[in-house]
Amino acid sequence: MRHLCGENRDQLTLFSTSLDDYIPENHPVRVIDAFIEGLDLAALGFARVASAATGRPPYHPGDLLKLYVYGYLHRVRSSRALEREAARNVELLWLLGRLVPDHKTIADFRRHNGPGIQGACRDFVLVCRKLSLLGGEWVAIDGSHFQAANSRARHFTRDKLKERLERLDARIAAYLAELDAADAEDAPEPAPEAEKIAAALALLRERRGEYGKLLEELTARGETQVALTDPEARLLSKGAGKTTVGYNVQLGVDAKHKLIATHAVTNNGLDRAHLSALATEAKKTLGVERLSLLGDKGYYEGAEIKACVDHGITPYIPRFATANSEQRGRYGKQHFRYEPATDSYRCPGEQVLERRYGLERRGKRYHVYETPACGTCALRARCTSRKKGPRRIERWEHEALLEAMERRVKADPTLRTRRASLAEHPFGTLKRAMGHGYFLLRGLEKVRTEMSLSVLAYNLKRVMTILGCHALQAALSG
Repeated sequence: MRHLCGENRDQLTLFSTSLDDYIPENHPVRVIDAFIEGLDLAALGFARVASAATGRPPYHPGDLLKLYVYGYLHRVRSSRALEREAARNVELLWLLGRLVPDHKTIADFRRHNGPGIQGACRDFVLVCRKLSLLGGEWVAIDGSHFQAANSRARHFTRDKLKERLERLDARIAAYLAELDAADAEDAPEPAPEAEKIAAALALLRERRGEYGKLLEELTARGETQVALTDPEARLLSKGAGKTTVGYNVQLGVDAKHKLIATHAVTNNGLDRAHLSALATEAKKTLGVERLSLLGDKGYYEGAEIKACVDHGITPYIPRFATANSEQRGRYGKQHFRYEPATDSYRCPGEQVLERRYGLERRGKRYHVYETPACGTCALRARCTSRKKGPRRIERWEHEALLEAMERRVKADPTLRTRRASLAEHPFGTLKRAMGHGYFLLRGLEKVRTEMSLSVLAYNLKRVMTILGCHALQAALSG
């Protein structure tokens, strides 16, 4: 049978092709080149934009940034893998002009140019804004845990260290008992088995010393956990026993095209601690006066919600019920109706709870409402577990903001589905489609740099899908 045959490798050609002939006009690599060529790298804070007159000339930061953006778009993130690709990938040969930096140069660039890389990520969001790709009306936020470069075996909590020390003490005691039994036999020379036990005992004592020192350091610093490989990583819990040694990544996603308007990386696993900061940064990036914000119940925190309202942001966050009264068969706070005209509550038994006094808890001011009718009420058993005294209702001084938000959420049941479709979509793309569910670098600042590269790659990929490579390249070059 006849087959299609390639060219003879030893055949000389008279007319050679250029690298540009191998890259189509609408290729994504041309978009990367156009975007980075248009950046003011010096203003963004990149090092070595202007090289010294003497000494060995460095690589231009723009070339190394192009290499990283290309790699993060194509699931190639490690410096050694990028070095290999630069030497054999035709697209990178075109993008870098046949430059092949070594892996250390590549790694050092990412390590030492964090602010510049984060600035480049912000600049592309501004490009999207100029191209009217950001709606600026609705933003959905969500958080997800990304694995750190730290295994579970290299992470310890106080309880885990105490458990390890107890187990080691038990094993050391058992080995000592075996040695005592061997000594009791009065053998003229130490038995081979006794020598093995002594060696194992020395290893256990060394390990116990290490764990004991770690526990002392944790106690001295007042901390509850330590990661040995990446000291800034934390054990994060996501419910149902799901834990990750890593970082909490927060995204603010614009509703128009699901582009990431803002992002943040923290080692605080509580989403509610980041609501107002993420929302105000999204509003600033979008350049709008008013903004509607979608979040899940994990962001329900009074002070953070008030901060959003104070900055012209209208939050839509479902109420997070903290009391377990209903689970115990008793009335919850939602069964008590607040009457603004009289600043009082109406209980399920139609009695009036009047404001009695105020208190402060965790920096918040609360008003306490009671009624003397509790003593003779037939519903008392279903209302309170207190043996003496009335049922108390506490009301935060800015509770009206939370009640107004609850009415907004109940008025539109589709908001929950809409938030999930907007905010969870980018995390699925980043983690599954692009393979960015874990970090390669160590330390919070370096991890933030790496996340900026991931977000830049995601937004580039999304905009190329929306506009097409040729149109985006033209917009970036114009």
